[in-house]
Amino acid sequence: MLKGLHFLLTYQCLYECDHCFLYCGPHMEGTFTIEQVEKAIVQGIEAGIESIYIEGGEPFLYYPVMLETLRLARKLNLKTGIVTNCYWANSERDAELWLKPLVEIGIDDLSVSNDEFHSDDPKHSPAQTAFEVAKKLGMPSGSICIDKPIVLPKDKGRKGEPVIGGDVVFKGRAVEKLIGDLPRRKFDCFTECSQEELANPGRVHLDPFGEVQVCQGLSVGNIWKTPLAKIMADYEPEKHPIIGPLLKGGPAELAREFGLPEGDSYVSECHLCYLIRKKLIDKFPEYLCPNQVYGINK
Repeated sequence: MLKGLHFLLTYQCLYECDHCFLYCGPHMEGTFTIEQVEKAIVQGIEAGIESIYIEGGEPFLYYPVMLETLRLARKLNLKTGIVTNCYWANSERDAELWLKPLVEIGIDDLSVSNDEFHSDDPKHSPAQTAFEVAKKLGMPSGSICIDKPIVLPKDKGRKGEPVIGGDVVFKGRAVEKLIGDLPRRKFDCFTECSQEELANPGRVHLDPFGEVQVCQGLSVGNIWKTPLAKIMADYEPEKHPIIGPLLKGGPAELAREFGLPEGDSYVSECHLCYLIRKKLIDKFPEYLCPNQVYGINK
């Protein structure tokens, strides 16, 4: 049952991190207006949501809209959270200026991205500064740290299978930038989707174009065309052309139905799934969107 609505407030970001599964960057299109936010939250309430998370891209690029979104959510007794790279925390005093309005509103979580993808020195980064100031202000907060992929020693993995350490999800820009010579496995090893609750999503991502995404770039409807409550009430995952095969047998089943996009071995289930979906964009444009999430700008 749907409980959480994660706003992709904007696809824009000051950074173009190698691991970004949304291909976010300075020139990406798509940002919510406050009118769109208000309409989306109303639809979310009607669909039964209990919380919203504001993500991106970088939501602090549209700070006034973000604040107003949080105020509205609090008035409606929704739990709230934010994910940010904290580019704005150049000093403790600067961080306080940005964070105090959030304390006054009363958010439930601030998640800061603090790793080598966002800073050369995570221990002395803007995110670390923001995290420490948030703790001083009494704001619930935590760090999101994604390690770069490495091949683990054989004795730490399962016999016969290459095991890759780190938290990178191999879709989006990560496929372009981070696959390199990482070890691969035969496509038929990937028999399930372990990343998302496709059969019964507890939360969905909503982008400025109205796409309701159960996984980044995998849409189940558009709220500017159909109300969210109806999208979820009518949701039949087994009939969805992409989700159906994934539930039946993971990315391997998707490959059997539509063909392998390249070779026959892949780094992970997400790697295989992403490449198949990218191959199928023209065939299923209403389900595999927006194009820019797949590195396609047109």
